[in-house]
Amino acid sequence: MWRRTYLFLVLVRLWFALSPSYLHPDENFQGPEVIAGQIFKYPVRHTWEFTSENPIRSVFPLWPVYGLPMLLLRWLWIGNGNDGEIPPIAVFWTLRVLMFVVGFVLEDWAIYELIRSPRHRRLAVLLVASSYVTWTYQTHTFSNSIESLVVAWCLVLIERIVGSPQESTVLASTVLGVVAVFGVFNRITFPAFLLIPGLRLLPYYFKNPLSFLAIVTAGLFTTGLAIALDTAFYTPHSITWSDLIHNPVLTPLNNLIYNLDPENLAKHGLHPWYQHILVNLPQLLGPGALLLFTRPQLSLRLYSAISGIVVLSISQHQEARFLLPTVPLILSSVRLPKSEKLTRIWTVSWIIFNFILGALMGTYHQGGVIPAQVFLSKQPDATQAVWWKTYSPPIWLLNGKNEVLTTKDVMGLAGDKLLAQLTELATCDLPADRRSNEYLKEKKGTYLVAPLSATWLDGYLENKGHDGLRFREVWRYKRHLNMDDLDFGEDGVWNTLERVVGRRGLGIWRVTRTCPERRGSWR
Repeated sequence: MWRRTYLFLVLVRLWFALSPSYLHPDENFQGPEVIAGQIFKYPVRHTWEFTSENPIRSVFPLWPVYGLPMLLLRWLWIGNGNDGEIPPIAVFWTLRVLMFVVGFVLEDWAIYELIRSPRHRRLAVLLVASSYVTWTYQTHTFSNSIESLVVAWCLVLIERIVGSPQESTVLASTVLGVVAVFGVFNRITFPAFLLIPGLRLLPYYFKNPLSFLAIVTAGLFTTGLAIALDTAFYTPHSITWSDLIHNPVLTPLNNLIYNLDPENLAKHGLHPWYQHILVNLPQLLGPGALLLFTRPQLSLRLYSAISGIVVLSISQHQEARFLLPTVPLILSSVRLPKSEKLTRIWTVSWIIFNFILGALMGTYHQGGVIPAQVFLSKQPDATQAVWWKTYSPPIWLLNGKNEVLTTKDVMGLAGDKLLAQLTELATCDLPADRRSNEYLKEKKGTYLVAPLSATWLDGYLENKGHDGLRFREVWRYKRHLNMDDLDFGEDGVWNTLERVVGRRGLGIWRVTRTCPERRGSWR
């Protein structure tokens, strides 16, 4: 029975991997978009993390995770006689499937190795496989998703080293040295999860200097390689040994220095020290958080999760996704309630929680952003796209259209200022604009992308030519929820939910303006 349940949950995971939800802009801007610009000819946008004087993001972990699959896909594409570049949406879905496969294989395998009891192992695998975090965050291209796998396999390697004969630990120590450095360059928070588990290695390496030499050598070599790749990426000219010695780019150090400055963290939002414990952890675990406090099972995995939570809680900027590595560690370190009745109640609540959060985060959360970019990439007249009250769209998905299409993310700009910008960017309203698809023959066109829940626009969308602007709806996607548009204090709970949920969806309007000099020709 548990095998059939597990297989069903794997299929659920695949279904969510192939759903176009958009959990956070970082899933594109901190990974795929950077490497896509290196391998393909897609024009891309590098965020401040890559363009600042002291860049804080390393490209070293991006190459094996995203670069190699892209290179393989490009080789297969050319090998089959196809001309031109691969459509970026094909690369996008390939990476989603890759994250599904990597998570399915490596995460579940790690849990299998870390838990010796067959009964507890089955429970742990099912809990992790049925978590909405596994279905959604773990199948998206987050550095946090990669961090989850790296933490789990570092724990596996630590267990292998400590529990194996001396002669068989040299290889495991070498691999651990490589993986640990990879984890640090992937996310500077990674060592927090190994503080307590790493203590088990100290007495072992004291007695086994050969294995200690292996991990240090592998770590130093990997560090040198990572620094060389980062220096080459961020140096505008071909690097020399002098650049590596005198001007190396140390992205983890830059990242640490940046995050130690409260003024920098304030730009991204400050949170109280208990944000992770009282808000983020329950948000990720739901009913699983109750088992953590009532039915924990002490293990190396749980110690790893605790050390990570404690260290990350010191930082004043705390997002739920920072705790992704703790989810499989905690869910594999809890037991169900002793009472059969309580077990049934807990199981029902667990299913309901993950079903709701899975649908929300895996399907509806900013779900129209990716399809909207695909639509805009096919509009021959699109030269200006204004995105309002949505997440920043990944421009590499425009398939080269961004060479002529300027994407402007105005975030939550005030309505009157939005209209002012649209008035400035909009093209003149021509008779062709009012006939079906004739506007596509124009050389220029301005498009507004906005959630249907933005009721402020209603008065302007329904009229024709009010304030000199004309809005023509050309595309609509219903499976889109804009959670950032929740305003319970202003609109009340029911009115807010009725607006955001009842009017869910993302729309695209072609915006034109009245040009006085052309009025006579309209008649």
